[in-house]
Amino acid sequence: MDYILEVKDLYKSYKDIKAVNGISFSVKRGSLFAFLGPNGAGKSTTINIITTLLDRDKGEVILNGKTNDTYFREKIGVVFQDNVLDDLLTVKQNLILRGSLYLNNKAAVHKRYEELKSFLNLEEFEHQPFGKLSGGQKRRTEIARALFANPELLLMDEPTTGLDPETRQTVWKVIDELRKRDGLTIFLTTHYMEEAVGADHVVIIDKGLIKVQGTPAALKDQYSHDRLVIVPHDKKAFEASLQKENIVYKKIADQFVIKVDETDEMFRLLDTYRKNIKSFEAIKGTMDDVFINVIGEVNGNV
Repeated sequence: MDYILEVKDLYKSYKDIKAVNGISFSVKRGSLFAFLGPNGAGKSTTINIITTLLDRDKGEVILNGKTNDTYFREKIGVVFQDNVLDDLLTVKQNLILRGSLYLNNKAAVHKRYEELKSFLNLEEFEHQPFGKLSGGQKRRTEIARALFANPELLLMDEPTTGLDPETRQTVWKVIDELRKRDGLTIFLTTHYMEEAVGADHVVIIDKGLIKVQGTPAALKDQYSHDRLVIVPHDKKAFEASLQKENIVYKKIADQFVIKVDETDEMFRLLDTYRKNIKSFEAIKGTMDDVFINVIGEVNGNV
C-alpha cells in the first residue's frame, strides 16, 4: 500500500490532559482522508503536530518516508478553518506576497499565480480587497494560497464551516478537481458528516483516542441503521398495534419512526400495515448516525 502519511503511536499532553493518547493511522496517496471528532477530541493537536506547528511528546509522523520538519513544510499545504490572509490587500497582492515566501524567483511567483488564478477562477475578484469578498471567494483564495508551493498533501481544517450550501458545493468541486487533475491527497476535518461520505477512509477520534476507522460504507454498516417513517390514517390504531407487537418506534408529530435492520423487515412492516398507511419514507443510515453512535452522545434513540 502506498502511504503518503503515517502517524505512529502519537502522544501529546498538556499537563494532566492527554490531548492525543497513542494514536496511529495511515493516509493513502491520492485519497480523501476524513479525520472526524467533536470539539476537544484531539484533532487540532494532531493537525498542529503534522504541520510542525507543535512538538509531540512521543511517536512518529512520517511523510513520504521522511521525518524532517523542513521537508514537511515544503510538501504540505494547509487551508485553515479561519482565514489568514490580509483583509486590506487585494487577492493578487495577498497571493503574490505569500507566494514569494515559497518561491525565490519573481517570474516563478507570477507564473504560479496565473496558473492558480485560472484554475480557481479568481479573475473576477483578483483586484478586490480580501476583506470585501464573499465567503466562497475567500475560501477559493485561501485554497490558492495553500496550493502555491505545489504541495503533495493538502490539509483542510473544516474548510466549509459557515458557508451556505451553494458555496460549499463550489468548494467541493474545487477539491474534487484537485484530486482528479493533480492526484493531490486531501486530509480533511469537518463537522458536516455528509462531507465524509465521499472519503476513501474515515477516522473518528474522541478524547485523544481513535474510536473507529474504516471506509464510510463499512462504518455505516456497523454503526448506523435504516429507518422506516410511516404516516398512518388512524394514528391511535397504528400506535396500539406497534405496542402490541413490541416494535420500538419514535413518534414525531404525525410520523412514526421505526428502526429496521434488514430490507425484508421493512417490506414486512409495509405489508402488515399497508391498509393503514397514508404515506411512508425509507431513510438509509447516515454518517451522522455513525458519529453519534460511536461518540456516544445519544443513547437509545430510534
